Amino acid sequence: MPIAILVIILVAAFYIVALYNSLASLKVKISEAWSQIDVQLKRRIDLIPNLVETVKGYAAHEKDVFENVTKARTALMGAKTPEEAGQADTALTGALKNLFAVAESYPELKAQEGFINLQKELSDTEDKVAYSRQFYNSVVRQFNEKIVMFPGNIFAGMLGFKQQPFFEAEEAAKEPVKVQF
Repeated sequence: MPIAILVIILVAAFYIVALYNSLASLKVKISEAWSQIDVQLKRRIDLIPNLVETVKGYAAHEKDVFENVTKARTALMGAKTPEEAGQADTALTGALKNLFAVAESYPELKAQEGFINLQKELSDTEDKVAYSRQFYNSVVRQFNEKIVMFPGNIFAGMLGFKQQPFFEAEEAAKEPVKVQF
């Protein structure tokens, strides 16, 4: 009987060590994934002043649009958590939609090579942000599943692991874009 108890204790200990290591590994992957989102958002933030300056040259009277883009960019730069970044990202996306709507009113701007290149860079960055968000959310899902599924849910809290938030779009970002000609 004592050998059976020893085997059960050893199996439980190995399970707890394996659970801890897998949760710790996923936690590192979550940090890496968040870092990738952060890198792409910073790249996007760096492109925006050039875009704004290019459009400003053609549409100087659109002051509110430029101010909104600048405010949203500043909010995104100051975001510390995925929730804050998601909210700021939604605001910036809306402000950029308005900026591009203004640009549509100026055919000579739309044809300018610098503006076209900036649009391509921003589009490429948006694709990378979307991929980074998707990867982050996949890793968070794996991590959260291990924490809530039995028997991990028994030990995860004792080992100091808590569920992580997903990078979610705000309700306004989920609404369809209205295009009018």
